[in-house]
Amino acid sequence: MVNLAVNLKWIPANPFLGFKMSRKKVDKKFLNEWELKAIDAKQFDIERLNLVKDIFIFACNTGLAYIDMINLKPENVVIGVDGERWIRTFRQKTLVPVNTPIFPKGLGIIDRYRNNIRAESNGTIFPVISNQKLNSYLKEIADQTGIQKNLTFHVARHTFATTVTLSNGVPIETVS
Repeated sequence: MVNLAVNLKWIPANPFLGFKMSRKKVDKKFLNEWELKAIDAKQFDIERLNLVKDIFIFACNTGLAYIDMINLKPENVVIGVDGERWIRTFRQKTLVPVNTPIFPKGLGIIDRYRNNIRAESNGTIFPVISNQKLNSYLKEIADQTGIQKNLTFHVARHTFATTVTLSNGVPIETVS
C-alpha cells in the first residue's frame, strides 16, 4: 500500500524504507507441579493472600486471563453435556468463546466465595481486586512459598497450558 501511495505521488517517499523488524524471544514463565502444589497447600495468616491464592489457583486450573476471571459471573457457570459444571463465557480481549470444564479444585474455590459480600455486590463469583494489587500480592506469596520465579497473574495461563493440560496428556490442539 505504501509503494502504491508513492507511485501515485500521494506521499513523497516510503517512510518505512530501511526499517527492519526484529522479534524478541520471550521466555514464558509457568509453574511446575511442585511449585503449584506449594502455593495451593500454603495457608496464609492474612486473608487477602488466601483470596489471591484462591483466584490464582482457580486461574491455573481454568486458563482464564485476569479480566475474564474478575468479570466471571454465576451465570457463566453452566452444566455441560457431560453433566459437569463448565465455564461458558467470551474472552474480553478477543471475544473468542471460552468453554472450560471446572475441575473439583475449582468447584471448591467457587463454593468458598459463594456468599462473599464483595463478590455479591459486584455480581461476580470472586471479589474484585485490581491486577496491580493482585500481582503485588503474588510476589508476597512467591516469597512465602520459596518460589524463585517472578510470579504474576499471567503465569497462571501458562501454567494451565503446560503443567495442568499438556503435562497431563491433553493434546496441543485442544489447549489451543
